[in-house]
Amino acid sequence: MTELVEHAGDEVGDDEVVEVAPRRSRVGLVVSAVVAVLAVAFVAVLATREPATERRARSPLIGKVAPPLVGETLDGGTFDLDDHRGRWVVVNFFATWCQPCVEEHPELVEFHEAHRAAGDATVVSVVYDDRPEAVAAFFERHGGEWPVITDGGLAPVDYGVVKVPESYLVSPNGTVVRKYIGGVTRDAIEADIDALEAAAAEAGSGDA
Repeated sequence: MTELVEHAGDEVGDDEVVEVAPRRSRVGLVVSAVVAVLAVAFVAVLATREPATERRARSPLIGKVAPPLVGETLDGGTFDLDDHRGRWVVVNFFATWCQPCVEEHPELVEFHEAHRAAGDATVVSVVYDDRPEAVAAFFERHGGEWPVITDGGLAPVDYGVVKVPESYLVSPNGTVVRKYIGGVTRDAIEADIDALEAAAAEAGSGDA
């Protein structure tokens, strides 16, 4: 809205009306300032918060028997997922050139070590588009005493792998119960195992 004022002076008559550019509303200034502060705060939160390392994802495999997983391992042996019925298995698709894979590796090491003695859970890694020599050097440097399949054949296709890292939690009866993308943590896997075992126990008691 144009503001009209009377301008007194030698060059302008006392009764002459002059148009003056509208002044910016104080409300507008306050709103702009608040928005700017919130934007800075949001950026600060994003910059300082801990990144999410595990994400559960949907998969048509969940609730179904895990696809066959058989292949030659890094140490020259063979791995067959069916041989591990009776224990939880984390099937981890990874590559050494994948930074989230590198970041999640210590979590898998902790998970495997925590369950090694009891033998109730284990890990198997499936190499995704990587060189065996690079993988061997990686495990020698970062640890990890579980089978590493260097040639999983069509396993990435069978499991629907889109982008590593992707991991699948397979129950003791061979059923896929969880899919994780973008990295996993020991706590997340164990929390899921505890919840699933508790649900199974409750269902069993209800049937009795």
